[in-house]
Amino acid sequence: MTLVNICRDNKDPFYRYKMPLIVSKIEGRGNGIRTAIVNTSDVARALSRPPAYITKYFGVELGSAAKINEADDRYIVNGAHEASKLQDLLDGFISKFVLCAACQNPETDLIKLKDGTLTRDCKACGHRSPIDMRHKLTTYIIKNPPSTAKQGKGKKAATASANVGGASTDELVSGEVNGSHANSDEDGSPQPDDEDYDDDELARKINAEASQIGDRPLSSNGNGSNAAGEEWAVDMSEEAIRARQRDISGSMASMTLDEKESNPYDQLGDWITNGTNLSDVEIYKKLVELEIAEDYRACQVIAQTLFSAEKIVEDIGAHAGLLCKLVGSTSKGERYFLGGIERFVGIDHPELVKNITAIFEALYDNDIISEDAFLDWGEHVSKKYVDKETFRKIRKAAKPFLDWLAEAEEEDSSDDDEDEL
Repeated sequence: MTLVNICRDNKDPFYRYKMPLIVSKIEGRGNGIRTAIVNTSDVARALSRPPAYITKYFGVELGSAAKINEADDRYIVNGAHEASKLQDLLDGFISKFVLCAACQNPETDLIKLKDGTLTRDCKACGHRSPIDMRHKLTTYIIKNPPSTAKQGKGKKAATASANVGGASTDELVSGEVNGSHANSDEDGSPQPDDEDYDDDELARKINAEASQIGDRPLSSNGNGSNAAGEEWAVDMSEEAIRARQRDISGSMASMTLDEKESNPYDQLGDWITNGTNLSDVEIYKKLVELEIAEDYRACQVIAQTLFSAEKIVEDIGAHAGLLCKLVGSTSKGERYFLGGIERFVGIDHPELVKNITAIFEALYDNDIISEDAFLDWGEHVSKKYVDKETFRKIRKAAKPFLDWLAEAEEEDSSDDDEDEL
């Protein structure tokens, strides 16, 4: 494997930050020609960035559709592209999204700030380098943050859902949906949800344990051991921390009825379900009253409760103004709204799975869900809102619509290339 300096402008042969050169393979022919980036995962690992970011960056810079299949470790960009060209483009990705602007060190973490912008936090010099939010890749990063990314303060503790026709808020908070973990990898191993898990909750749990330790009787020598000479300490091993996380989830899942009734998302779901002929103005006033008008989780509740199974397409058009305002007010709104649709169709009304294309077309035609959000949704199997099998049924039924979007994107890219010529 040929290794080069991550910062290729640095010609020092002893530069310790190395990465493998890109290896690409051109496949297919005619309109179906595409370029598979064989070692995307190896390159991404060297840069400490998800391979999907690199692939999406190539797609943006080349004006081509990018296809990502993490399960099979396969990353493709439409069109024929030489490895040398991709390597040059990668230098741009490294400069914009990896290297510290102050010391040019690649040891950086991506951080999403409270104002919705991204920055690189350098572990070497401590400098924070802002990322140009005009680049199209930033939208994808915000919607798909890396699991290792730091988050600004203000993260919320629970993924909420209306307690109507599916899992309750309690079930989602505890991580159990349809008998499976709500947040897990393809192999079923549980993963913390970087959007919704509250680090402060874990800190409070640890501090509480520490205070309990402090209350235990000490020996006469006062050195932190009991009469039997046993040392008291908080176990900070990775396994112990994971165990404390599970304890927190269990305690949160056992909320009292009063706590549940005070949950604004359950209140919203019950209010919409029990209401009749609610206008957009009335619904928005209720959201403001509950102080969740700009909360992306409210989008999921709306998607699960606002529509009738008999005329969901008409309902989408009738409430298009309200839905555009709610979903467009946050970068996560589109994904959570689609998650609510998954539950409404897959769990509450499975007979509507066959009509998912018409539902998606209505959301697309009314500018509620963007093309990029639909394509991203179709690229990954998710178990966050419904079980994996149900998600696959919905995605299979939506395939004609997703294929149409992908073809339209390719045609637009071809038109842009012709215009440049």
